[in-house]
Amino acid sequence: MTPLILSLLMLTAPACAQGTSDEGAPTIKVFLLAGQSNMEGHAVADLDHPEHYNGGRGTLKHVLRDEAVAADYGHWVDEDGGWTKRDDVFVSYRPERGPMKHGPLSIGYAVHEGAHHFGPELEFGRIMGDHFEEPVLLVKTCWGGKSLMEDFRPPSSGGEVGPFYLKMIEDYREAIAELGTRFPKLRGMKTELAGFVWFQGWNDMYVDGALEAYAENLSNLVKDLRVELNAPELPFVVGQTGNADNEALWQGQEDATLRPEFKGRAIYVPTRSFLRDPERSPNKGHAHHWFGNAESYLRVGDGLGRAMVTLQTRG
Repeated sequence: MTPLILSLLMLTAPACAQGTSDEGAPTIKVFLLAGQSNMEGHAVADLDHPEHYNGGRGTLKHVLRDEAVAADYGHWVDEDGGWTKRDDVFVSYRPERGPMKHGPLSIGYAVHEGAHHFGPELEFGRIMGDHFEEPVLLVKTCWGGKSLMEDFRPPSSGGEVGPFYLKMIEDYREAIAELGTRFPKLRGMKTELAGFVWFQGWNDMYVDGALEAYAENLSNLVKDLRVELNAPELPFVVGQTGNADNEALWQGQEDATLRPEFKGRAIYVPTRSFLRDPERSPNKGHAHHWFGNAESYLRVGDGLGRAMVTLQTRG
């Protein structure tokens, strides 16, 4: 069987069950978080090597010394000085390298090994956990250096379906199927896909025709996901690639959320104001990763979370 035929069979297969069929079981609110490296997470929590991390400037540990930042995000440090863990929000994430990561929301669900980095999931998950009485599960499906035009290309855009569109669905379904194994506390609960978050865009600046087609491709991706995962009203939030100085990309990202078919079910979140000075950040040469600045990633996650709450309350 050729890869193309296999891909088409996967796309036309019925969506897998979203958890147990027990009507009386508690429900878990599930959010699919997708994109490329900035969704993977490159915010530095506590590394302070003078050569490689700019002496710790811009790390989470450093930015929380600022009273204003601590007032907003100090909840991530517990009374013993360690990183807080939520007991009502969980993360399932298979990094592109290293072992599978799953457990309660805290520092460490990033592409790097250990508990020294994080991504937008940190504050997004905190806001979801505060909003819902039900447990929350975040399924991260993200890979560095991937375009929407090619790598995530959805079926409705025509041409070859992007391999990472297929992998996104595969990883999501696997997380739901293995819910009880990865999270014994959640065993037997029903799942409800409650929202989709998209934080991607950098690579489309370097693919011919990608910016012109961005709004159409993103619109198709959401519509295809709604069908594939049996969630016809799935709300979605799109984070601006605010660390890239590209108006065409930003316009494409926003335009997708403004289409009539998504009215009341989509929000574009501007993030440009969250970009911080590279000289006050851990990775001074990494503009593509927000310079690794912890405050930037916290505020991105916060913005995405608040937007999703707005969509949840619209009913």
